[in-house]
Amino acid sequence: MSGNILIIDDEIKLLKLLGMILSQENFNVKEASTARSAMTMMEQYEFDVVLSDVRLPDAFGVELVKSIKNKYPQIEIILMTAFGNITDAVQAMKNGAYDYLVKGDDNEKIIPLVYKALDKVKDNKSRVVQHPVTKGFDQIIGKSPLILQAKKLAEKVALTDAAVLLTGETGTGKEVFASAIHEGSGRKKNSFVAINCSAFSKEILESELFGHKQGAFTGAMKDKKGLIEEANGGTLFLDEIGEMPIELQAKLLRVLETREFIKMGETKVSKSDFRLIAATNRDLEEEIKQGNFREDLYFRLNVFEITLPALRERKEDLKALAKNFIDLFSHKLHLSSIQVTPDYYKVLEKNDWKGNIRELRNAVERSLILMDNNILDADSLPHYSEKTVLESDSLSIRSLEKIHIQKVLQYTKGNKAEAARLLEIGIATLYRKLEEYGLK
Repeated sequence: MSGNILIIDDEIKLLKLLGMILSQENFNVKEASTARSAMTMMEQYEFDVVLSDVRLPDAFGVELVKSIKNKYPQIEIILMTAFGNITDAVQAMKNGAYDYLVKGDDNEKIIPLVYKALDKVKDNKSRVVQHPVTKGFDQIIGKSPLILQAKKLAEKVALTDAAVLLTGETGTGKEVFASAIHEGSGRKKNSFVAINCSAFSKEILESELFGHKQGAFTGAMKDKKGLIEEANGGTLFLDEIGEMPIELQAKLLRVLETREFIKMGETKVSKSDFRLIAATNRDLEEEIKQGNFREDLYFRLNVFEITLPALRERKEDLKALAKNFIDLFSHKLHLSSIQVTPDYYKVLEKNDWKGNIRELRNAVERSLILMDNNILDADSLPHYSEKTVLESDSLSIRSLEKIHIQKVLQYTKGNKAEAARLLEIGIATLYRKLEEYGLK
């Protein structure tokens, strides 16, 4: 992912170091040593993320955040602070900053945090979910009794306007089911709008759902349409509904009862005709007992519940799912004539897949990166197979790790943050291993 980054710091050595690190990640980086020069640059260039020191010669970071967000609300801001100034950084977040870093203690957090901020920028630019190429119930792969039962229920409820509650562990495919229900309904020609309720603070989530009027809060420079309004005529999918703050639950309940809502900063009542699908990996009845979830909202959501099985409960579907992901990533990587050995599937079948389909997808992607001679075998699955180490007596574990890292870096075209994600290690650990093995 490329992005335009502005770094603001009057410590020139640190400014240059950060510029070099972020440039190596293929970001477009500009540097400024004062708030004034930074604001001038923002008039000339379009930035996605600003990384700024809290204490600048001509500005206080807390106020700088407010100025930037007022003028450029689309920019995400990360504050860098000394340990003793954390209170300032927290106040800056209230003014609209994305997050903060403590200088010296958080070096390995910088690049992942910049990537997360960029993801948010991207999400804000395109909040209406685009459907996959394969739509409807054809997206749902598997012939096991549990998945066929869930699919049959979904096909039936799709023909109605009833609210649907999808339950099950993380990674079981709840958004795929929600999208399929929308595509199988009479609303399929209109928008399918999705939001993860755990990804935002209360204030931001309220703005995302209900929209706001210009001036409703700091940074609200223009009117913004909320997802409830965008879903008019279509479907609103609320993922991780169990994470929604209790205060917003009451407002959502009113919308479900009346189909009316009020934007933040407005008094006029608006209407929206949408179909609601919610999903959770939590036990909402237990959350009600704990006082974390409203019982009346639960009854509104749980008109028709569909529980999605964990992957370990439908092992007979594992091979078909793996084949689907092999085809998907082979196309993405421009690979052809892939040979898959029986050992490859045996390794997959032995794993419990606590992360479910999402974990399987990641494992297949990594295996295609690591395979040799277009052959997928047990050696292509080092995270899940003991075979790689037990049978590789001609290579030390260090040698295997070096080869593993090299292959992943080749796949990511040198993007170290993406490589660290696929390797499931921290960015600082990856840099240390690159130096240890003499890799560039």
